[in-house]
Amino acid sequence: MLILSITEKNSDSILKKSSEILKSSGIIAYPTESFYALGVLATDEAAVRKLYDLKKRPADKPLPIIVGDINSISAIVKNIPLQAGALMKRFWPGPLTLIFDAKETVPSLLTGGKGKVAVRIPGDSVALHLARALQLPITSTSANPSGAPPAEDTEAILKYFGDKIDLIIDAGKAPGGKPSTIIDVTVTPPKVLREGSIVL
Repeated sequence: MLILSITEKNSDSILKKSSEILKSSGIIAYPTESFYALGVLATDEAAVRKLYDLKKRPADKPLPIIVGDINSISAIVKNIPLQAGALMKRFWPGPLTLIFDAKETVPSLLTGGKGKVAVRIPGDSVALHLARALQLPITSTSANPSGAPPAEDTEAILKYFGDKIDLIIDAGKAPGGKPSTIIDVTVTPPKVLREGSIVL
């Protein structure tokens, strides 16, 4: 397992290394705007299964996904409703997660068997730069076993998972705070499923 401390000078090489690991079905831990998250390539069914096992996450609980730009969403969602477009324009990049109907090609495990995906473009963070560098959807589930507090730093990630993660991108202690707001845009009107950082 690698632990790489990210700085402005080495960020390009670390993001490149992270992309290589993700494309090889690896698991990485990376900082978001709030806490550390665990990432695998969202379209890699074997990697997604490995992540569920690692977190001991119930199979009916979907995994949230981040993308670097709106074009990357087309790989995983059937369509973008008009009501979603307005929210995306107003709040992305940022802590707003939208629930879309998933494409049939998306692993059912990723959707918790529900046929829907939770997606966002994160605010300014390592998470955003990682998603933009990869240009593919990445899981963004909190770096903790199911039910445990989210990891704020590398020490907590190591305590939880030891050497079962291929790479930790270390950016020091995470800022914490509220999670993203979640809105289901597959229904009309859109339904707020979780109130978080964004208040509508």
